Amino acid sequence: MFWIALVGLVLDQASKLWLLYGFNLGQAGPVEVLPVLDIVLVWNRGISYGLFQQDGDLGRWILAIGTVAATIGLWIWSVRAETRFLAFALALIVGGAIGNGIDRLAYGAVVDFVHFHLGTFSWYVFNLADVWIVAGVAGLLYDGIKSGPNKAAK
Repeated sequence: MFWIALVGLVLDQASKLWLLYGFNLGQAGPVEVLPVLDIVLVWNRGISYGLFQQDGDLGRWILAIGTVAATIGLWIWSVRAETRFLAFALALIVGGAIGNGIDRLAYGAVVDFVHFHLGTFSWYVFNLADVWIVAGVAGLLYDGIKSGPNKAAK
């Protein structure tokens, strides 16, 4: 499952690098792709949904170290996974976590750029790493439900 994590990481980083330096999104400004979808530049100094915003170096490093620790734990879990599906879901999360972790180390914040909205409703701004993480967590939930409540007791 190493390849799944690597492909997710490469796609995430390539999209961010292109938008930052190829397209120059910071100066180009928001781009309307569809009436409900814009490409915008948001520097997320927190975690999911912008929670726990960290403006100082200490907070940034705590989040970075937490990301490394969680990623190592998830990778160990994926290597020991009993099914390919579970290993795949964990690899998606690992690839996304590494992608966002690289941003945090390189820029001090995570690069987010996809913005869905409908009328006055605005969904949070996210990136491909976030998509991989959410898909992986959905896979973990599905695996847990599919396995049934008695699996943990064995």
